[in-house]
Amino acid sequence: MDLKIGIARSTQVVDVDLPDDVVRADVKSQIEAVLSGESSVLWVTDKRGAELAVPADRISFVQLGGDDDDRRIGFGA
Repeated sequence: MDLKIGIARSTQVVDVDLPDDVVRADVKSQIEAVLSGESSVLWVTDKRGAELAVPADRISFVQLGGDDDDRRIGFGA
């Protein structure tokens, strides 16, 4: 699953490839908690185990990709 986080007052977009076993509902609830002010930092762990912290006040948007994102390459894709 792919997660994109827009950074406020910047043109930067953080693109995180989440682990295959991540539960979409858990990610959404974590994002909602940060955006509602329950937490000041969004912590995300990617497929390789790297951790990323984004301050809640710098998040301009969040895009959560589908569970079955097929990135096909080649003929007949």
